[in-house]
Amino acid sequence: MLKSSLALAAAALTAIAPIAASAQDAEIPAEPRRTFVPINYDANEDLENILVLDLSNGERVSIRLMPEWAPDHVERVKTLTRQGFYDGIIFHRVIDGFMAQTGDPTGTGQGGSPLPDLEEEFNPMPHVRGTVSMARAQTEDSANSQFFIVFYPRFSLDKRYTNFGRVISNMGGVDAINRGEPPANPTRILQASIAADNKPVPAAPRIEAEPVIGLDELSAPIEN
Repeated sequence: MLKSSLALAAAALTAIAPIAASAQDAEIPAEPRRTFVPINYDANEDLENILVLDLSNGERVSIRLMPEWAPDHVERVKTLTRQGFYDGIIFHRVIDGFMAQTGDPTGTGQGGSPLPDLEEEFNPMPHVRGTVSMARAQTEDSANSQFFIVFYPRFSLDKRYTNFGRVISNMGGVDAINRGEPPANPTRILQASIAADNKPVPAAPRIEAEPVIGLDELSAPIEN
């Protein structure tokens, strides 16, 4: 009798065990894994993920966006770019040997876009020369529209700021951005575009020439 009871109990446990395991598996979905692929430095490939900055210093800079590293941040930058949000915005904080920051329509470092702030997408990619990373306030999930380009490696920023791209063409144009916090004569983004949209270089802003004063004007009598 005892052997029969034990046999029945063992059979019941055997039948229940797979069901319990299946239920447990269903409760914990597998998290999607981000891949940290190498940067493609060919400016003629994957044009949908190249940000082009035409600067007021006459330089055109190309940045490889990396959705594999930070998909939401890349999407945000592309959205704002195609809305024309970055056009005309200055580099308001440019520290020699560190970085150049832009993306604030107020030019004060306190502004952003009307879109909601983003959740952080910190990743292990290092902040080296040419890195493009999202600026934020003290809270981790406060990135919105501002970003910065690194002049020299700053590994202390790794896994604290969302690294989402790298300059792949004309880092010298970034080096030429005027320094200051804010600069006395700030460099600005004349036009930001996505390479796939094939926008031409914008015309330089027209500077009105001051009138030339001749000898006749200098010697003319002063009118009351």
